[in-house]
Amino acid sequence: MASPHIFQMKIYTRTGDQGETGLIGGLRVAKTSPRINAIGDVDELNAIIGHARVSAQNDELGPLLFNIQNWLFEIGAEIASPGEARFETIESEAAIHLERSIDQMNDSLPVLTNFILPGGAELASRLHMARAVCRRAERTVLELNQEEPVREQLRIFLNRLADWLFVAARTANRLSDVQDVTWKRGN
Repeated sequence: MASPHIFQMKIYTRTGDQGETGLIGGLRVAKTSPRINAIGDVDELNAIIGHARVSAQNDELGPLLFNIQNWLFEIGAEIASPGEARFETIESEAAIHLERSIDQMNDSLPVLTNFILPGGAELASRLHMARAVCRRAERTVLELNQEEPVREQLRIFLNRLADWLFVAARTANRLSDVQDVTWKRGN
């Protein structure tokens, strides 16, 4: 028997069967709203980063990927808590942390002289996929921001995260002794 102090979340509620969903604070919105699109894209990004993290368990990238997943979960929760129900999550330090990591990784990478195609090692390929989804999540958050303000720290974080994912993909190739896949015109 479960402890009386443990709250068990019900997986289905049937309250969304008519195309609406509830936000933190009780507001109900259409599942097709810009807010839900942004939440969904951030959630998809988190899932793809989780998929990448499976390949990075014993890798220097794994711990930061785990931190990023937690930050993304918090971002999704903040977007899901509009108006007076809003609670602020990540601060500018999260983006600064990504910037420092980008600088550290770049120090051990060859100078970039060509465009890079997604590919290489398995982890690198997964990180490139995450980067593409991150750019989409950033766009849908910006679309939401045109209707309702989204804190600047969230918008900056998603922009910086896409940059981090690109450099992390290159780093994953380096750690696997695999060359980045360079774009060659006309091939």
